[in-house]
Amino acid sequence: MIKCIIFDCDGTLVDSEFLANLALARLLEQYDVVLDPAELMSRFRGWKLAEILDTIQKEADISLPSNFVTAYRQLFSKLSREQLEPIEGVKQTLDQIQLPMCVASSGPMHKIEESLRLTELDHYFDDLLFSAYDINLWKPDPGLFLHAAQMMGAKPEECLVVEDSKVGVQAAIGAGMQAVYFSKNPEPELVGAAYHIETMPQLLDLLV
Repeated sequence: MIKCIIFDCDGTLVDSEFLANLALARLLEQYDVVLDPAELMSRFRGWKLAEILDTIQKEADISLPSNFVTAYRQLFSKLSREQLEPIEGVKQTLDQIQLPMCVASSGPMHKIEESLRLTELDHYFDDLLFSAYDINLWKPDPGLFLHAAQMMGAKPEECLVVEDSKVGVQAAIGAGMQAVYFSKNPEPELVGAAYHIETMPQLLDLLV
């Protein structure tokens, strides 16, 4: 029996993935690295930021300055204040869920809090927010979801995880939890390993 629902944030609750990669692409242009935001989004969805930057630096043979992450966070925050929206149908879906809910994200806590506040989703979760940065474990490691379950007082098998990324689904499965893969273009190897939905309201059909 499901007793707790754990939501990812970026790309699951808030439509932030393109904005995040747009910010990254714009900053990389300053170092003569031209990358398409849509391609970045497809390739690195759900990855730890440090690993994304390490990969790009190696492939482009560049060295980014120590303040790059700060500049990136600032630009993403600016774009979010201007353009960030909740995922279509997510508010109507959250309104109808009666189970305890929380958020477990690979982003830093201030980013989670700002994204939920800007999209008026914060009241659904209050302070039940868990960041990989607080425990130093990133997806696909299952540790973040196991931490969230423990804090919510639920056993892993009692948790349902809603994720939009391959690494997130892998983390949920690794944690021994049921996984819902929210994607219009799912990774083929994950089909069958997790429930698959293309719209957020479809989540409600799994909770009946």
